[in-house]
Amino acid sequence: MPITITPERPDTPDAMLLIDELEGELSPYYPVESRHGYSVSRLIEQGVAFFVVRVDQTPAGCGGVQLSGKEYGELKRMYVRPQFRGRRIAEQLLDHLAAYTQNNAINLLRLETGIHQQAAIRLYERCGFTPSGPFGAYRDDPLSVFMERQLSAV
Repeated sequence: MPITITPERPDTPDAMLLIDELEGELSPYYPVESRHGYSVSRLIEQGVAFFVVRVDQTPAGCGGVQLSGKEYGELKRMYVRPQFRGRRIAEQLLDHLAAYTQNNAINLLRLETGIHQQAAIRLYERCGFTPSGPFGAYRDDPLSVFMERQLSAV
C-alpha cells in the first residue's frame, strides 16, 4: 500500500476533514484556552508548511511545521486517523517535517501537545524529542507538554 506525503493547503477538503477530526478528538479533553492548535485560516495566515499523508489515495493524516525565523520549527496539527495508527505513518510524517525544517537551515524542532495525548507523547519520545519548557508565545499550562528535538546539521 503506497504512502505519499504531499504539500497541501490546509483549506482543501481532505486537509479540513483531518483537522476537524483532530479537533473532535481534542475537544472533550481540553478547554478552549488550553487548545493551541491553529485554525485553518491561521495556518494559512502564518505560512505553516502543511502536508497530507495518504495511504492508497485515502487521507490518513496531516501535519505542518511553522518556521520561527532561523531559530526553530514548530510542529502544528500533527494527526493520524485512528484506522491508520500503528503503521509507522506518524514517524514517516515526523521525518518529513524534520527534513523540511532542516532544508530551511533550522536544526531545532519544537512542539506543544496535551497531557492526555499519551500515545503522541510516547511517539515523540521514541523519535528523539525531550521535555522542554514553554517557547514563543506559550505560557505554562498544566494541560500542556512542551518538547523539542535537536536535528543534525545539514
